[in-house]
Amino acid sequence: MAALAGGDARIAQLCAFGQRLLDLDAEDFGTDAVPDAFRERAVACRMPQAATEPDRGALGSLRPAYSLLLEVIDARWRRREMAALVATVHITSEYAPLLAWEPVLGHAGDPALLAMAVGGRASRWGHLDADPHECPHSKADRSAAKHVLHVAHEPPTGWQSYLDRQHSNTAHALAICAAECPHPCSVVTRLSTEDLQRVTAGCRLALAYADSAIVRLRHSAPVGHGFGVPSADEVTEAWRRTREGLARLDRAVLAEDGFPLPGLPGLFSALARRPVAAGTLLADTADAIVAALDG
Repeated sequence: MAALAGGDARIAQLCAFGQRLLDLDAEDFGTDAVPDAFRERAVACRMPQAATEPDRGALGSLRPAYSLLLEVIDARWRRREMAALVATVHITSEYAPLLAWEPVLGHAGDPALLAMAVGGRASRWGHLDADPHECPHSKADRSAAKHVLHVAHEPPTGWQSYLDRQHSNTAHALAICAAECPHPCSVVTRLSTEDLQRVTAGCRLALAYADSAIVRLRHSAPVGHGFGVPSADEVTEAWRRTREGLARLDRAVLAEDGFPLPGLPGLFSALARRPVAAGTLLADTADAIVAALDG
């Protein structure tokens, strides 16, 4: 096949970049030959693929990634792609505890830095043989908690495997530490009173969201296994029930913001303790494609 002409190649690159954004193919964010301004915004949402990468992306802060997730949810709603929408909502629930911990940690659970915040002699973090009456972490959470303490010293394959399979468990483990542990260890007792109150409230909200009707909708509709895709009405009703439940913990979710799932940006803003709104990277990429086609 003949090589694409310069303009056609640029359009193809922009289209591939936009599709990666919509698919949340974050491993490859920033690898495309697209304008630097777009690439830099995508890299802010990307998980670094090696422990030594200087740009920490979504491990430094999750707010850019959540802005993109909100934009993807909005796009999926307008395209009436409900299975993809609830899958994206599920992703937001898995890492929501890290939004709550980020202001306290100074990063979004970066494994290269987390050991300093959760380790030490008075900590039960990552102790596989800890008494379950004292440490309520599940086996999966304990395994992830132990792995995160040394994964930064592993080769890229080990680092990538941890991010793919265990980072969400680390997020859940941190939520349990802050919100549900009956005998807190130094993971939380080292925090100031103000930080502890805030992270506890945030993690209770995050855990309630993870167990909500909108997230459970993802588990009840495994597309491709003979089950139906949820309708827009079913998604709307599940979010209504979720919103009512979460409002008992934080009324920010009741904000009427014009979002397809109204109050969802307010939920993420409450967790992060600073504004998190839907981004424009997808829309700006689409505008660039149209401009290139017109040109």
